[in-house]
Amino acid sequence: MLSRSSFTSLVVGVFAVYVAHTCWVMYGIVYTRPCPAAADGGAGGCVWPYLARRPKLQLSVYTTTRSSIGDESNIDLVLNVEDFDIESKFERTVNVSVPKKTRNNGTLYAYVFLHHAGILPWHDGKQVRIVSPLTTYMVPKPEEINLLTGESDTQQIEAEKQSNALDEPVSHWRSRLTLNVMVEDFVFDGSSLPADVHRYMKMVQLGKTVHYLPILFIDQLSNRVKDLMVINRSTTELPLTVSYDKISLGKLRFWIHMQDAVYSLQQFGFSEKDADEVKGIFVDTNLYFLALTFFVAAFHLLFDFLAFKNDISFWKKKRSMIGMSTKAVLWRCFSTVVIFLFLLDEQTSLLVLIPAGIGAVIELWKVKKALKMTIKWQGLRPKFQFGAYNDSEKKTEEYDAQAMKYLSYLLYPLCIGGAGYSLLNVKYKSWYSWLINSFVNGVYAFGFLFMLPQLFVNYKMKSVAHLPWKAFTYKAFNTFIDDIFAFIITMPTSHRLACFRDDVVFLVYLYQRWLYPVDKSRVNEYGESYEEKSKKKAHRE
Repeated sequence: MLSRSSFTSLVVGVFAVYVAHTCWVMYGIVYTRPCPAAADGGAGGCVWPYLARRPKLQLSVYTTTRSSIGDESNIDLVLNVEDFDIESKFERTVNVSVPKKTRNNGTLYAYVFLHHAGILPWHDGKQVRIVSPLTTYMVPKPEEINLLTGESDTQQIEAEKQSNALDEPVSHWRSRLTLNVMVEDFVFDGSSLPADVHRYMKMVQLGKTVHYLPILFIDQLSNRVKDLMVINRSTTELPLTVSYDKISLGKLRFWIHMQDAVYSLQQFGFSEKDADEVKGIFVDTNLYFLALTFFVAAFHLLFDFLAFKNDISFWKKKRSMIGMSTKAVLWRCFSTVVIFLFLLDEQTSLLVLIPAGIGAVIELWKVKKALKMTIKWQGLRPKFQFGAYNDSEKKTEEYDAQAMKYLSYLLYPLCIGGAGYSLLNVKYKSWYSWLINSFVNGVYAFGFLFMLPQLFVNYKMKSVAHLPWKAFTYKAFNTFIDDIFAFIITMPTSHRLACFRDDVVFLVYLYQRWLYPVDKSRVNEYGESYEEKSKKKAHRE
């Protein structure tokens, strides 16, 4: 049987191996070994870049309802960039005609051609093309209304509301098309072409050497849910923003792997919105910050696991509630369940929803331990029984109730006032949505106030020995990590403020730990005292 210290060392060791392996894999992605013969001027086995010849190129974008085309029939030209410069970035917005088939919940495709200037793509043997759907299927977001007046932001035709049921996916317009061309004059080794780039490469034989044509790439990670537009039957034209930028070989390979990872998530059942949460991690940050985010997130995950392990161990061995605020435990349970229901109502990504659900279950288990609750089943009907508190625990409950009495004078008016204000000024999908949002806003804005009863109990008992300090320490590391990224990562203002409120309370906990020295006659977090342990040890000897 592994001891607690050896198990923690094992976890840290596995974590270090995982980080090292990930760094090695990432290095293999961004670094590509060039053809050895190219350094000697030889051509044997090398694949040379066609762009090194500096050809005059033209970029053309067509749309069609067909998934494959062989000629120029039944297609529409929406963008034509003559004398295309691969080094110059641009962004242009064009209006695209929406066919009737697409308006009736159909699909529209974009065909992007890179070919020689002055020659139509179908007549150019050295053209490269890539296709991407301009539409995707999603369940439309429910309309939000003012619950008191019934007013909404968008006035839709009633018949159209009935035809598009909220639980049925409808066609949405992707308003952005992001193009890239790999511009490095890189010479590949023909015997070890990277598989990720190979499927985007088109080879031609020019004399005795093999060349690869320009590598054209569509950045699907830039297609975000926030940019999607519902295609109505009355819509005849929609805007499309076409942007172009050059890309390096290392970034191209990395982006291909990330797109494959997002596609794999969708194959495993993740929705478009779930995949969009992952896309945002890569699109909204540059590569260097992305690498920093990975390392910080890895340490965040490690500290989360260690805090979880120590917290479970603490409550599993807990035999007494002396010095512990029962109201604080109940509040943490309530707030965790409310946040989980809020995320569920907002149809948040499973990446966030699943951990929140697990946390809610754990907090419910803590409440059962704190209230000394046992459940006995009488057929299908559960019967709840609560254990009795001793004198010391009753004294703690008195301090706890006293703190809650003072706290209620401030907390309840603030929560009720905030809920009333949001009911008058904010639009919601339903009364349930308003109720959950009011609860979660109260949790975020005033939740730290419910940490104060524990501080008050510590002050009255002049001790902090009963608190789970190991779990607190790991959570503190994560709190400071959250502080750093609260300035950088996009998040709701209420959640950003929630990161800093925890710092203040934790600093007060640290001050109380310094203020109240260790009393070896006082019970610790497991209901034991140092003197009791010494007596047990002497008895065994």
